[in-house]
Amino acid sequence: MRDLRLTHGGFYRHFDSKEELFIEAFRESLEELSRKMRSAIEHVPRGGELKAVINGYLDIEHSEDFAGGCPVAALATEIARRPPKTRAALLRILTKNMAQVAKFIPGATEEERQRKAPLLISGMAGTLTMSRMIVDVQQRQQFLEGAKKFYFDAVCK
Repeated sequence: MRDLRLTHGGFYRHFDSKEELFIEAFRESLEELSRKMRSAIEHVPRGGELKAVINGYLDIEHSEDFAGGCPVAALATEIARRPPKTRAALLRILTKNMAQVAKFIPGATEEERQRKAPLLISGMAGTLTMSRMIVDVQQRQQFLEGAKKFYFDAVCK
């Protein structure tokens, strides 16, 4: 905060509560992740978007990025402890993000794609969290590669 020339009071004055700050931090973090995913999607041929999302999310660099990685993977247990109003706001933000991913998931109907998206996102967030427990980088990479194949095959059925 010193670098921004803000006092703690000056910073917190921008938010009505700690919960509002938590929601905004979550929103910004998820938006940053979404920008990275959109950038990855832009560089693949049509039809390769889902694979790009999965590969980008379950990337070794993302696994090692504790501070700038997915807020769901980083904060899931903390989110569960937030008040219901906060959790509802976070879920709305996450649902909007999942709708963007659902566009790239195969399915006969929009309903089917929307049903698969939360399962894919929650599964990958758990996988990312688990990968961070693996100390050996080669083992972590193998774990992530296996997960990429699993999720791609699972959502394409």
